[in-house]
Amino acid sequence: MKFAIIKERKNPPDRRVVFSPEKLAEARAQFPEAEFIVESSDIRIFSDEAYKAKGFKVTNDVTDADVMIGVKEVPIAHLIPNKKYFYFSHTIKKQPYNRDLLKAMLNTNIEMLDHETIVKENGARLIGFGRYAGLVGAYNGFRALGLRDNIFALPKVETLADLEAVKAELDKITLPNIKILLSGTGKVAYGAKEILDHLGVKEVGDALYLTSKFIEPVYCMVDVMEYAKRKDGKVGDKYAFYKDPSGYESNFMPYAKETDYFIAGHFYGNNAPYLFTREDAKHPDFKINLVADISCDVDGPVASTLRASTIADPFYGYDAKTESEVAFNTKGAITVMAVDNLPCELPKDASEGFGDSFLEHVIPAFFNDDKDRILERAQMTTKDGKLTSRFAYLQDFVDGTE
Repeated sequence: MKFAIIKERKNPPDRRVVFSPEKLAEARAQFPEAEFIVESSDIRIFSDEAYKAKGFKVTNDVTDADVMIGVKEVPIAHLIPNKKYFYFSHTIKKQPYNRDLLKAMLNTNIEMLDHETIVKENGARLIGFGRYAGLVGAYNGFRALGLRDNIFALPKVETLADLEAVKAELDKITLPNIKILLSGTGKVAYGAKEILDHLGVKEVGDALYLTSKFIEPVYCMVDVMEYAKRKDGKVGDKYAFYKDPSGYESNFMPYAKETDYFIAGHFYGNNAPYLFTREDAKHPDFKINLVADISCDVDGPVASTLRASTIADPFYGYDAKTESEVAFNTKGAITVMAVDNLPCELPKDASEGFGDSFLEHVIPAFFNDDKDRILERAQMTTKDGKLTSRFAYLQDFVDGTE
């Protein structure tokens, strides 16, 4: 079986790759029956020469490969019919901007295996860039704080070599006495936690966080059962919430009254209650003045996230009174960081981490008869142009009748 590491063609350019040269060499050593080739790219964080140095064929023509492995959406014009593809298609939530992409894959008999659908039997994701989104998102929030309040000037992550360099820059700053709330308990949230812990910010429990004043910066990490509650007043269960959140409402306001900097690292599912609404943000006791919305659900559970921001221009302000965008340093506004492709700022580290997981969980499935059903669960479309049963819910999206 021949695997191709394909060139990223989506704009803005993405320098990440699923396998670094070193990790691809590990894959070859572990699975000598597999052949790996690399599509030439002038933007990838690892050069063509680095792959050639490891003995890989680098070419402009990968049409003879069986499996195409990329990161971001492949432009429709560059899809090769009758192949297996791995990339983030951004279609599983019925994202309207990628409806034509999903239709094109069905029409060209492509077997699509989305990185987001590579999961354990219980639905937990096995691979992703979540940790790096959390790392960069939390850092960017502190960068916004320093620039807005003129207390320190952190450089952009994209100008730094790697995660070690990022942490070295954090070692140079001193934080003011602020209270930080971090939502979530997954890879994104733990990436953000890694930054907070590196800075030496003290972690406190929610009871203390909600009732106490501090003489040093502190943070509190909360799960969904802290910031959401059952409408009927009964004790909530997070696994029941994940299955059906419709019986829950927000319990976020007590935290909003005590928080300066909110890092949104949670996963937001359909029909879940908003954390805070536009009306909540107008409340006189609403204290949050800085949001790093790593989850970045636009016009969703975090009311201040009016739009995704960009690596080039990562910050904007939200005026709660007018519900409108203002400059990020406008007095009285909520400063917002809502970049939706944060791992792109750490392409080397992110690629190396992703490759570790992909080699551990995905490549073996091609050679062990998919004994853990990794590929079976991940496959969205079939080679005869149909949705698999697991993703049949997308049919109305494809048909345009949803």
